[in-house]
Amino acid sequence: MRAVVLVAKEQMEMRELPTPEPGPGEVRVQVRACGICGTDVHIYHGKPGSAEVRPPIVLGHEVAGVIDEVGPGVSDLRPGDRVTVDPNIYCHHCRYCRDGRQHLCEHLQAVGVTRDGGMAEFCTVPAANCYRLPDELSFIEGALMEPLGCCLHGIERLSVHPGQSALVIGGGYIGLMMVQLLDRLGASPIVVSEPDPAKRALAERFGARLVVDPADVPPEQLVVEQFGSGADLVVECVGRPETMQAALRCAGRGGQVLLFGVADPATAVQLSPYDVFARELTIRGSFINPDTHARAIALARDGKIQVSPLVSHRFSLEEIPDVLASYGGLRVTKGLLVFE
Repeated sequence: MRAVVLVAKEQMEMRELPTPEPGPGEVRVQVRACGICGTDVHIYHGKPGSAEVRPPIVLGHEVAGVIDEVGPGVSDLRPGDRVTVDPNIYCHHCRYCRDGRQHLCEHLQAVGVTRDGGMAEFCTVPAANCYRLPDELSFIEGALMEPLGCCLHGIERLSVHPGQSALVIGGGYIGLMMVQLLDRLGASPIVVSEPDPAKRALAERFGARLVVDPADVPPEQLVVEQFGSGADLVVECVGRPETMQAALRCAGRGGQVLLFGVADPATAVQLSPYDVFARELTIRGSFINPDTHARAIALARDGKIQVSPLVSHRFSLEEIPDVLASYGGLRVTKGLLVFE
């Protein structure tokens, strides 16, 4: 089979690999679509993913396709089934798994991170990680259920009530899903800080009352102008030190801050413990997508959350090495590898 292999930091190669055989409890998926995530870009540049990455590896953890073959012991799936894949694989034995917090598993494995993923014609995954893809959803939409599930978990880390003011910093693919989720939960008004005009237009379409270029109005000024003080909810979706620092400054008294953007491990921001005390701030992190995949599918199937309009680029397998090398300059809202 054809595959794109990360062989070392910032080195990807098109290779012909043996088609993998599914082991016990596994299925082989013929990949039809695979999302390109910011985590893939981090890994390409030598940064960690959700777990330790050891090249050579086939990246791609946002996967949808058709089951091609089932391994021993698989009885509830069969060849021809359309599926979307939750990539995260837990040990079920460590203290976090046994405590109901399996996403914090001490031995976390993941398709496209610790084992070969979807940037290939085929990949093998545990049958338990496959969810049937409804006829109403395309393979492209199916590949995007994993990041939608991550956003669901992030929003659930906050306590959102109707009428709470919200600031979303970063209106890329993740930020645009966050806007939709906040709107569904009744947050109002929602304002977005985003430099790209195309993304700003999408944010307005999906529920933001106001969308501003931070070069014109910094987030700290924006919340004062719109809310009179800080925001009740601040969702940071960029992962840069300056935007994370701004998120902490933009929360109002009693505010909640979700630092969702994935930062470089070396990134540090300044935090005033007295400020957290005096404003009674709640600061949350969010990691992957525990038990949210099925709910993400339901939201997309029923049109509650729209992901297709957020797709700006589709790439072939042959394009992926160059795409990962130049991803930051392509002005992508959401890009996918698509097998036509």
